[in-house]
Amino acid sequence: MRHAYIILLLLLSFTSCYQPERNCSDFKTGTFEFESYLDGELVKTRFVRNDSIEIDYFRGKADTSTVRWINDCEYLVKNKNPKNRAEEKPIHMKILTTKGNSYTFEYGLVGETQKQRGTAVKVE
Repeated sequence: MRHAYIILLLLLSFTSCYQPERNCSDFKTGTFEFESYLDGELVKTRFVRNDSIEIDYFRGKADTSTVRWINDCEYLVKNKNPKNRAEEKPIHMKILTTKGNSYTFEYGLVGETQKQRGTAVKVE
């Protein structure tokens, strides 16, 4: 029994030291692609981001948003030309992990508790 306890403590100490990779600064600028399901259909969004502007290309249309970085891994995106009240709310983006040329992120409207996750791939 004592050996099992020691092994359990060792396993816990090794797993508690694991930190996911987060090289967020590698993803502040560039061209990215993101795939998601919309009404049961897989759709692709391409976006180009520099330090303060993000241009999204979706279904042949371009949309420009401002980007305000909170820290290295979190930023707010706000539509520059909202067409309705829903588009006026900023979106809080948080990079959770990075791996190679992709990152996993969590996003949601500012002030809302519902969050969604996705993965973006840096293509340029």
